[in-house]
Amino acid sequence: MRDLALIFGVALVAALGVGLVGAIALRLLRGRSITGHIVVLLTVTVSAVVAGVAVVAEAMFLSPHDLEVVLITVSAAAVVSLAVGWLFGRRLAAAAVWADQARERERRIEKGRRDLVAWVSHDLRTPLAGLRAMAEALEDAVVHDPGTVAEYHRRIRLETDRMTRLVDDLFELSRINAGALRLSLSAVPLGDVVSDALASTAPLAAARRIRLVAAESGWPTVAASEPELARVVGNLLLNAVRYTPEDGTVRVDAGRDSDIAWLAVTDTCGGIPEGDLPRLFDVAFRGEPARTPRPGNGGVEGSGGLGLAIVHGLVDAHGGRVDVQNVAGGCRFVVRLPAMGT
Repeated sequence: MRDLALIFGVALVAALGVGLVGAIALRLLRGRSITGHIVVLLTVTVSAVVAGVAVVAEAMFLSPHDLEVVLITVSAAAVVSLAVGWLFGRRLAAAAVWADQARERERRIEKGRRDLVAWVSHDLRTPLAGLRAMAEALEDAVVHDPGTVAEYHRRIRLETDRMTRLVDDLFELSRINAGALRLSLSAVPLGDVVSDALASTAPLAAARRIRLVAAESGWPTVAASEPELARVVGNLLLNAVRYTPEDGTVRVDAGRDSDIAWLAVTDTCGGIPEGDLPRLFDVAFRGEPARTPRPGNGGVEGSGGLGLAIVHGLVDAHGGRVDVQNVAGGCRFVVRLPAMGT
């Protein structure tokens, strides 16, 4: 019994020595990858076993041959244990990282849902309150003169159009997020789509004295679904006009780099805070102050902060990419899509 206790004590001291070194190594590796921590932990565990066996075998005065056999056997087991542990440790680390990323993604999505509900509730409540007040005024004959009645009718139509656009945006966004968007790709002349979008945006730009400038040539043909591409271009132009001060300029350019076609919309909004750029395509995001509607241009045209999120989703569905960067006096949105033809 005394010999067994002695053997246990010797093995324990050897294992504790290895464990102490391992603890120091783990402390020095704080902040490193999970895989590194798992490998060190496995190495410490196996090394502690090997050290205990080696010390005990040496203390038992085994013959050189027997000691060599014991050490080779333990070393083989250690190599197999480390290899298997490293392999499954990497899988566990990847699973842990994936789970953490999934939880973070879920938190972002949930926050996006809450923000979306808050923005939509606000953007619906405001026009609904105005519609109710104007409808009651007309119903109770509070207003009589034809000019005021006509103005009330006009404002009711504008607020109704605004809510219709908001509902359309919500429907489009729900299709994108649900994966229900089905694109029918074809060869689409980008110049035709831009021309139509410019014509639709021209009245708003003229009302705010904003110049719309488009390149005269160099428009490529892209592989896209024309209705969705028109929505992308229209949203970008509307966004640029909405946040560009009066007497500003919105310019549209396009070109081709190898098999990639690009479309750029540049405005003179004054730039976007650098901290807002990564979140600009998030649902319902409106940074302060660059992406918050200014008085006089955000009322009728407001879209609940969904326009750029829809742009991002539609471009992504086409297998393309949309980016934004600050330029002198404003910002520049660039859409890249697969090109067609030569």
